[in-house]
Order: sequence, then structure tokens, then C-alpha cells
Amino acid sequence: MILYPAIDLKDGKAVRLLRGDMEKATVFNDDPAAQALEFVAAGCEWLHLVDLNGAFAGEPVNAAAVEAILSQTQTPAQLGGGIRDMATIERWLEKGLARVILGTVAVENPGLVREAARAHPGKIAVGIDARDGRVATKGWAEVTDVDAIELAKSYEDAGVAAIIYTDINRDGAMQGPNIEATAALARAVTIPVIASGGVSSLKDLRALRDCDAPLNGAISGRALYDGAIDLKEALKMLKR
Repeated sequence: MILYPAIDLKDGKAVRLLRGDMEKATVFNDDPAAQALEFVAAGCEWLHLVDLNGAFAGEPVNAAAVEAILSQTQTPAQLGGGIRDMATIERWLEKGLARVILGTVAVENPGLVREAARAHPGKIAVGIDARDGRVATKGWAEVTDVDAIELAKSYEDAGVAAIIYTDINRDGAMQGPNIEATAALARAVTIPVIASGGVSSLKDLRALRDCDAPLNGAISGRALYDGAIDLKEALKMLKR
């Protein structure tokens, strides 16, 4: 199972939100590229980047910070937030992103997701962010009537590389992931699933690794910044 350290970008800085609330942001590093290099030095295999401002604006806002990370590290990175058309997808892939995460458009424009997955095999992921099982869009500001598992199943034949499943109620709360819901989604599809939201200890990572579902990986943010999870130790544990 892969551990994806998260760098959430707001106003050019690395922050963490509490349950997706932009008003409850804690700044952890003024220099996101330096933060990325710290994670890389610890041995991570991937980086998970989120343009928080972009998710609300519907277009990239923290592009300079993302480009700085891409230019200073060779580690594959995936990015979500405000990516809602083919031109933006292709621009990011040309700049060296390994994978683009499509969230809002996965609900509003499934045709774009399918087109992008066909055009860029292995480089398109779907972000499914759910509150009480229902998908939220536009930076989690709007909760839809769409069921998270049904949305995931609708992309079974689309060729997407991964699904990033976030339980919004757990995100940044340091209360542990929603293992039951994550495992249920992973069992419902053949697409690799990455767990996100609430991963706050080695115990949480172990529980995700050992749950009865084929999880590809887990994303952690606040716990790495707070020191609740030692990245080197976590990577070692997940390799065992």
C-alpha cells in the first residue's frame, strides 16, 4: 500500500483544513516546494497535491506553487482542485504531473473524464469526496444527491487510473479514517482506490492496509505535519 503525503495549497502556502472549511486553515509551511522536498527526502513514492483555492474558483489558482514542486522534485505527483477542462488537464500533464484528479467534473461532466482517460491512459484519477455517503463538489461547498459508490461504479469501464475517496467528516479531524465506507467502495469496483480523510496514526494505516479490501494507498496530511505519523517509519511499516 502506497502512502501519499498531502500538500494542500491555499494562497501559495501548504495548509491543512478542518473538514474542508477554508476558514479553518492551519499554515504548516510557507514554502510548499521545501515541504515536498522534506517528504521526498523521507522516501515517499508519490506526492498528493490539492489546489484548494482552485477547487472553489473552478480554475488553477496555486499554479506557481505546484510548478515549483514539479521543478524541484522527481517524485511522481498527483493534483486535484479546479481542473475542469481538457486544456487544463493537458497543460498540467505537459508540465510534468504524473496524474490529474478530476472531482467536480466527475459528477457534472463524466464525458470529459472518459475522454481524458482515453487520451491519457494511466494519468487520470477520479476524486470522490463524500459527506454521509453523498458526493460533494466545488471544493466540498455543494453536497449532491449522488451516491459515492454508484459514482465510482459508473467509471468501471472508463479506464481511470485510480479513485481517491475522501470522507469529508474525517478530513483534518485526526479521528481516524472511515474504514468501513472506504473498504465498501474499494470492494464495489476494480479501479484502484486510495483512502483519504482522517488518517492520523500508524494504527490507522495498519487498519487500512489490513482491511478486507484491495486498497492501493492512503493519503495523510495533518498527521505528518503534526508528527503524529513519522513518514519514514510509516513507509517502512507499509513495505513489510
